[in-house]
Amino acid sequence: MGCILKGGGGLYSRLAVGAVLLAAGSGSRMGQRPKSLLELGGVPLIRRQLIALSGAGMDEVVVVLGHYAERIEEAVKEFPVTLVHNPDPDAGQVSSLRLGLQALSPKLDAMLVALADQPLINSQDINDLIGAYKKRPDYTQVVQPTVDGLPGNPVMFSAEVREQILAGTANLGCRQWQSAHPEQVHAWVSANLRYRTDVDTPEDIQALAERTGHQLKWPVDLQATV
Repeated sequence: MGCILKGGGGLYSRLAVGAVLLAAGSGSRMGQRPKSLLELGGVPLIRRQLIALSGAGMDEVVVVLGHYAERIEEAVKEFPVTLVHNPDPDAGQVSSLRLGLQALSPKLDAMLVALADQPLINSQDINDLIGAYKKRPDYTQVVQPTVDGLPGNPVMFSAEVREQILAGTANLGCRQWQSAHPEQVHAWVSANLRYRTDVDTPEDIQALAERTGHQLKWPVDLQATV
């Protein structure tokens, strides 16, 4: 089920939204472990993201895998998503983003790019972002949540931006596009710290627990990895 956008004449037209979920990293700062398989309440973070995206009514979801692909596939196998493998995940996040955007249907109106290591994002957060995208200034094409003056995730942008990214050079991603077109970026101000919460290091896991009480834990077979 897609999102609803008020169109001209008071009628309602459908806004088709596709999501790219990035989960290809090596987790080098986590002792070479897949961050997306960290568990909160016994549920891997990547599954929590997919549940949130589903609850927000995404029309399509593409998950981009690289390192630990087989292990992560096992965690998401029952979700109706498209899995894309980045053959060179160490080429950087831009390479994964571009593969994910290529895999989405050309008929989509907007794209949402999410990170698999954001433990607290829920469907309401995504719906709020979609709402901000609908209400963005007419001259803008990208909406990024901004918390305490700092950029957050997920990010949402138009089909035209996707076309421009994919038509550009291999090192052109969303962040680079925003830098080149700052006037077309709407920094949506939010007090929601979940948009700024991700985990890259063991210290981030500890800080999250101290700040929120949420304890992230590794699956049993990954706990002994150093």
